[in-house]
Amino acid sequence: MQRCLTLTLAQHSRLFLRSKLATVRCQQSAAMSGLLINQPKYSWLKELGLSEDNPGVYNGSWGGSGEVITSYCPANNEPIARVTQATLAEYEETVQKTKEAWKTWADIPAPKRGEIVRQIGDALRKKIKVLGSLVSLEMGKIYVEGVGEVQEYVDVCDYAVGLSRMIGGPILPSERPGHALLEQWNPVGLVGIITAFNFPVAVYGWNNAIALTCGNVCLWKGAPTTPLTSVAVTKIVAEVLEANNLPGAICSMTCGGADIGTAMAKDERVDLVSFTGSTHVGKMVAMMVQERFGRKLLELGGNNAIIVFEDADLNLVVPSAVFASVGNRRPALHHNQEADAARECSRHSG
Repeated sequence: MQRCLTLTLAQHSRLFLRSKLATVRCQQSAAMSGLLINQPKYSWLKELGLSEDNPGVYNGSWGGSGEVITSYCPANNEPIARVTQATLAEYEETVQKTKEAWKTWADIPAPKRGEIVRQIGDALRKKIKVLGSLVSLEMGKIYVEGVGEVQEYVDVCDYAVGLSRMIGGPILPSERPGHALLEQWNPVGLVGIITAFNFPVAVYGWNNAIALTCGNVCLWKGAPTTPLTSVAVTKIVAEVLEANNLPGAICSMTCGGADIGTAMAKDERVDLVSFTGSTHVGKMVAMMVQERFGRKLLELGGNNAIIVFEDADLNLVVPSAVFASVGNRRPALHHNQEADAARECSRHSG
């Protein structure tokens, strides 16, 4: 009787396991077919070089063997596609390749670096609608703002092209007879760029275009919730670099979470860390960079607060509040902000 009961329990266990495995397979199959990238309506995603599974590391070649994350559309919570993030070992390899690429990039005359940035801007112009659509789909902002964000990257590329022929320094009088002082700005080196989810293209573009023109190389870690945008933008930039026979590691990318961001902040080989995000995380990044006496650029935000007085015109307040929440668009950089960024991406030598 006991043996029969044991066999019965074993049979039930096997049946349960088979049923569970079948359910898992069905879920996996549904997830595969349910990805938005496989639906005809979203076939334009493939114009950006995206597929069901995308490598999240670029350092001259594509890779990634870390955690596989699925990017979801915030409007309907449907899965778009997957990205394989970087491991710390892959981050280490990427930093090494990026530092090596800097030796080539820093030796190129600034006007010629500006020419490469001009080509990046043109490549973005060609994909501006489809890339703007991806920003809207993955981040959740309205389409016109997604396109506007890419346009900001393009605009700063245009600014950086002009900057490439204007980088200079004054000749200063010296107290020594027959001598003069020449001020020259040199590249910083490797610029680590950590961007937030709400502006997955523009913030990287502001940093990237100016840093490149000043002779720096870039390592980008985008937000984990918008990895497809990071991959798509990097593909566009990489094509320009490769077409000009330049090392792709000049503009590297490592998708990842807090582990990659922490590694960048603490890494003494990262000569400048540019972080955009919350004040809470920004304080931690600032402390980690400061501990190694590193250089940093911080753009920190809160909760988009608005103050309304009792005598305010509600016909102005309501549309403004809605636009601040839905439009989610910040103005383009003012000239003095761009100049500050350019100065920060260079170091002074006399």
